[in-house]
Amino acid sequence: MHPIGDHLPKAPNPSSSTYPLVSTVMTDGTVVEMLYQPDPGETSFCVFRDGEWTIQPDIVVSGRRYVPYSPSNNLLKHEVVLFPSEPEEYESEEALITEIQSFLHRYVDVSPLFEQITAYYILFSWVYDAFAELPYLRVRGDYGSGKTRFLLITGSLCYKPIFASGASTISPIFRILDVFRGTLIIDEGDFRMSDERAEIVKILNNGNVKGFPVLRSEVTRDKEFKPTAFSVYGPKIVATRGDYQDPALESRFIKEEMGTRPLREDIPINLPPAYKEEALHLRNRLILFRFRNRNKRRIVEGLIDRSIEPRLNQIFVPLLSIIEDERARKDLKDLARSYQREITTERGMDTEAHVLEVIQSLQEAGEPLSIKEITRWFADRHGEEYERKITPKWIGYVIRKRLHLKTHKSDGVFVIEAGQKQVIERLYRKYGIIGE
Repeated sequence: MHPIGDHLPKAPNPSSSTYPLVSTVMTDGTVVEMLYQPDPGETSFCVFRDGEWTIQPDIVVSGRRYVPYSPSNNLLKHEVVLFPSEPEEYESEEALITEIQSFLHRYVDVSPLFEQITAYYILFSWVYDAFAELPYLRVRGDYGSGKTRFLLITGSLCYKPIFASGASTISPIFRILDVFRGTLIIDEGDFRMSDERAEIVKILNNGNVKGFPVLRSEVTRDKEFKPTAFSVYGPKIVATRGDYQDPALESRFIKEEMGTRPLREDIPINLPPAYKEEALHLRNRLILFRFRNRNKRRIVEGLIDRSIEPRLNQIFVPLLSIIEDERARKDLKDLARSYQREITTERGMDTEAHVLEVIQSLQEAGEPLSIKEITRWFADRHGEEYERKITPKWIGYVIRKRLHLKTHKSDGVFVIEAGQKQVIERLYRKYGIIGE
């Protein structure tokens, strides 16, 4: 058997005869996953091949012996990373989703739609590596709004959850993600320094598409700096108090606002110890779901919605592709369209939208689309909204560099080139302006 890709580690030192391994998928479809039994404190491999699974203390691939991480590893002992203990049978995929949603409903208070999305996101996390792109989940709210509870409960069911709050700095997170390839559970409030927040943004910017590792400088034994690539691709569940300034990063999230209504009375204030045992049994069922579905789930191209932007399709279609319930699919599609409306509305308040409105009015009036005339109309309509002086140079910059419309000089004045009707109409649609 040979592994897919290069995610079989090197030996920890040249003299070692064993290689530590967390999980891998072989080219023949064999799936290998590490198991951890806290009591009596043992790790092993579960190997799924030809529809059957077996538990083994180690595996041999191409003459190399691979062993699971030690049960005494601090990440396991302190529950920074969680694993199943053994596969458990489940009735059906529908029943499994119902169990997950019931578990979520028992301990966290979110909207019914987000509860449903979270249940499917947990399911998705167990087969995420079959996809090239994925979305993130994000809850936002102030202190005491339930964000940490959401992270704890949701994370306990995800595929190899990595609780980043267990790290004192951001630095080890790159290495843990690269080694374990699991689901990052991160409360940004745990990292208060600006440089730590910048590092989190690097992980989020690079981590939703395969093939974009983060480069960091490592120091060798000889004190030389060596650039090292760390894979950060994988599901991520984030809690924040505010939005990210970068709209592109914001667009990677499926979001929920926490603390907007009184807490449900049936939500326990303190988590009972039993929740960990409940979560373990669900992870045990989910590992069997992974075994049966990892090599079957793929993007369903027919789910791409051409009425929304490519970025929204990028984050919604992978999740939609694992949902078989048509009603749940419809709910998620409706959410994607509502995100599109929000984007369009926000763009409609931009300078670009104001310029396009003027261009549309000039077209309807049969006036020439000269930069000078566009500037005059723009100043009349929106001059009081801007602190800066409205000049043809600035309006020309907006038209050429931000709207990407071509201009040329005609009779001594700059005008928008003819033959760009389709481009302009596409811009009207993008910015929510109804064009002719």
